[in-house]
Amino acid sequence: MNVQTTQLPGVRIIAPRVFGDARGYFLESFSARRYEEEAGITLPFVQDNVSRSTYGVLRGLHFQRSRPQGKLIQVTEGAVFDVVADIDPASATYGQYVTAELSADNHRQIWVPPGYAHGFCVISESAVFQYKCTDYYDPADEGGVAWNCPTLAIPWPIDAPVLSEKDKRHPALGA
Repeated sequence: MNVQTTQLPGVRIIAPRVFGDARGYFLESFSARRYEEEAGITLPFVQDNVSRSTYGVLRGLHFQRSRPQGKLIQVTEGAVFDVVADIDPASATYGQYVTAELSADNHRQIWVPPGYAHGFCVISESAVFQYKCTDYYDPADEGGVAWNCPTLAIPWPIDAPVLSEKDKRHPALGA
């Protein structure tokens, strides 16, 4: 497993070892012991989620206010442009973000510790997005940051994403 640190504290991009041959491939997508030893992920996971979206769908940027979730994310079909943003005004990296392409072909994962905002945009015909969470989803606790927040100025790969009504209403960072 190759673990890449990022400029955001705790955020990791993980490339699991993939064993492939003419039949296909095998990879270990999670092992508590290995991910603790090699990536520093120590929180227990309590919920797994899967979403499927088509090209141009942008989901995010989402977070939970009082019960933040850590997320271990991977894409098992297609490809996404993934974004993690620091939204804590007390943080030295406030307003900074990390991007990564996650795809079924590159098998990369991203670890998003609790407290960050997260979003992604589908850049293939469709994508299946899977993630493990360290806390339960609570719709009453959910918050969001506008995908086109001028403070963040994220270089999304499409100009006119498909957004949910909820995601269209998220405020800019600090608003």
